[in-house]
Amino acid sequence: MAAPDFSTDLTRLLVATKFAPPRIGSRFIMRRHLLAALARDRQSRLTLVTGSAGFGKTILLAQWRQELMAAGSQVAWLSLHADEKLLPNFRTHLFAALGRLGVPLGDELLFANEGGSHADETMALIINNIAEMQGELYLMLDDYHHVEDPRAHQLVQKLLDQGPANLHIVIASRALPPLSISRLRVMGQVAEIECGELPFDLSETRDFLEQNVKGVKLDPEEVGLVHDHTNGWPASLQLVSIMLKNRPEGRSALLDLAWQSSDLQNYLWEDVVGHLPAEMTAFMETLSICRRFNASLAEMITGRTDAAALIERIEEENLLIMRADSGARSAWFRFHPLFNEFLATRLSKRGAEEIAEHHRKASEWFAQRRLVVEAVRHATLAGDIERAVAIIEQAVPGTWKLSYLGPLLHLVDNLSLDAISANPRILYLGALTLSMTGATARAHSWLARLIECHAGGAPVPAFRIALVKASIALQREDSQQCLDHLAPFGIDDVPTAFERYVYLMAMVAGLAAVGRIEEAIAFLDRHPTPDEDAEDDLAMRAAGCRTFALLIAGRVKEADATSSVDYARAVAVHGRTSTCANLSAAPRAMISYELNRIDDARELLTKRQSNRQTASPQTMIWTILCRVRLDLLQDTADAALAVLDRQKSYFRSLGFDRGVAYLAAEQIRILIANGDVRRAETILAQLNAANGGDGDGDAALTDFAAETVIVTNLARARLALATGDSPAACRTAEAIRDAAAGLNRRQLETVALIVVAIALEKMDRHDDALARLAEAIEIGVQSGFVRTFVDEGQPLLALLRDLAASDRLTPEAAAYLSTLLAPFNDEGSAAAAGESRVTADAPLTSREIEIVSLVAAGMSNKRIALTLNISVETVKWNLKNIFAKLGVSSRYDAMIWARRQGLID
Repeated sequence: MAAPDFSTDLTRLLVATKFAPPRIGSRFIMRRHLLAALARDRQSRLTLVTGSAGFGKTILLAQWRQELMAAGSQVAWLSLHADEKLLPNFRTHLFAALGRLGVPLGDELLFANEGGSHADETMALIINNIAEMQGELYLMLDDYHHVEDPRAHQLVQKLLDQGPANLHIVIASRALPPLSISRLRVMGQVAEIECGELPFDLSETRDFLEQNVKGVKLDPEEVGLVHDHTNGWPASLQLVSIMLKNRPEGRSALLDLAWQSSDLQNYLWEDVVGHLPAEMTAFMETLSICRRFNASLAEMITGRTDAAALIERIEEENLLIMRADSGARSAWFRFHPLFNEFLATRLSKRGAEEIAEHHRKASEWFAQRRLVVEAVRHATLAGDIERAVAIIEQAVPGTWKLSYLGPLLHLVDNLSLDAISANPRILYLGALTLSMTGATARAHSWLARLIECHAGGAPVPAFRIALVKASIALQREDSQQCLDHLAPFGIDDVPTAFERYVYLMAMVAGLAAVGRIEEAIAFLDRHPTPDEDAEDDLAMRAAGCRTFALLIAGRVKEADATSSVDYARAVAVHGRTSTCANLSAAPRAMISYELNRIDDARELLTKRQSNRQTASPQTMIWTILCRVRLDLLQDTADAALAVLDRQKSYFRSLGFDRGVAYLAAEQIRILIANGDVRRAETILAQLNAANGGDGDGDAALTDFAAETVIVTNLARARLALATGDSPAACRTAEAIRDAAAGLNRRQLETVALIVVAIALEKMDRHDDALARLAEAIEIGVQSGFVRTFVDEGQPLLALLRDLAASDRLTPEAAAYLSTLLAPFNDEGSAAAAGESRVTADAPLTSREIEIVSLVAAGMSNKRIALTLNISVETVKWNLKNIFAKLGVSSRYDAMIWARRQGLID
């Protein structure tokens, strides 16, 4: 009787779905940059994709399979399971997969003996048959971590070592397979996608949520929260999207959504830790108390002398562990946030006493290494407040840093004033920390106790009391009082480096607030940062006050130069996500937006949540306004108004009147641009009521309080213009112009002049209107304003064109106006973004269309270059050509045009 034919009878006995990848629907995000990396190395003998459970390894390979097949390659797929852990089943399925590639497999191969020389002969026959085949052959082995039999690995090893050049093996696994691939690596024949490359970036997270949560519109801040909490882990994002669809009201508690899911906890147990030895699970649970850990710390906390080996195994098996961004010699690690919470929940079952002991050991380890932030945190969590205070005392104030404010604030929250009433150093530092983080009411209480302590015989230097008072006054926006408190003291009265930089920041902020900009800059020039403090985060923030003062004054071109240095140094020294970098990013983003560098501004704010503990009131204003204006360029006005409403409520809870005024004025501007005058009137009435009047204010005010009045009156002038009362708008805006000039606020002065010009034009006083607009243009030349003009929209455009055709401007101003009209013509106005002026007959090449499609996917120029395997300069050159062809100046408008023409999705 003849033996059965392998390609027919046997394959019918195997589960067909094991040879087919999952279907890829529209809800899956194309991993373009990873696919580009795979395509670039597609000729490699071996491709390895390794990563933790739920990170999208299978989907990535399925997407690549489609691209390979579209290019004419032969691809066979095999999904492995625990049933294939031993050689017999693995061998059968491997041969079946090869058969699907078209490899001839006759009876003699099917019934060959599994061991010894017969196995070698079998593999030789298979390899010879493959060598006779034409074209590129790809064998994809998914979930290879299930394979345990060494003999099974030997089969794959033979295919790698002896297979022809047209056979490419692709393996997806949770851990590196036990294969000998050093020789192939040296030859450049191994391509690898590792766990750290698999998570979604922010743009991919946004696209995923948009495609999978159709009924819920998340704003950029909410998308950022989801991304930060999930770290782009696809499995957890999928659960978040399901829960949002089922419970849209749950968006208000986004951080808890995924963690509350029993599905996620079951998934982590069954797919991540369920198969691990109990000792390893216990080891990871104990380490969950740490935000980061290394081998030495792990040994201290757990008592395991083999901690280094255990961490190495955790990393090898990709158990949701990642290397922390640290320049230290000893590698630092952390668990994925959701996995860490899962482990911490399991640890909590051991009891509070054991957990406290782990925290005490961690605090001791960090304190020995003078890592104050973590030492204080763990001592506080252990309930050992006395130890936390002792650590603070040893570090204060000479070595104090900006990054210490968070843990100290946490410690302060756990201290009662009575418990430390006899400790002036802690009272002082607590009062200063509370004032610097905006908790002014509590700071005032601590200050009162500090003064009592001083009166009771525990002397406190007068400078320190004055510094706390000045910091409280500055947070309450009483800038003149801040300066008055510090007036009796000079830099020589400052005892420590920490206090020196707090003093410098308070002085410069106070001087800038009252309009004494040149004095503020001169003050910084007289007190440069010593070389030994060049990398200190507080010193960097003090130096960054130059940008603060320039931007407050509206001197954007000068601020652009200084902020570029501030931000670059903060990132280089402390990292992109550091407090120092975050605080530098806010003014940098606002400057980039004003100069119409929209992509740069968006990139600066990407994945940054404003840190309310350390951000100044002005920084919060810049961050929110910049985010809203960026969102307006690609989203509806309703979304922007909703964000402003939420932030306005927060500012109101702080008693931050200037912030409320700025956000209300922005709402009024947006509403007027969209024709909703009635709602704008309601918001202005609310603002006037909150300010206790009709917005006229006190003409004698000279600091941020005066700025609040100016901003409120500017909103009144806009509304008067919208309701047809041009004379009232003109009178109010003229008064604003004078007040803004007196306070050294160029941008507000310029906007006031623009409103005056538009009002005069409506009053048929054309020449007067052009005269006022010419004044605004002259200020713009000096300052570098772009969006200040462009965001005023079409009502201003006709006047600008008339001014350009006149002879009223200096040559420099005329050239500036010419460049200013380009973005004006392209965009129309920010409030009506999307009304593109480009036409449908602008021809784009296939390469240009490809680049626009990647722009639409949220990719940076660098990412586009990587995806298309071209240089960044080539990308920039193509974008320049695209803009010229379409008559636009922004990536956004190019994307909108391509979508309207049906060229991209």
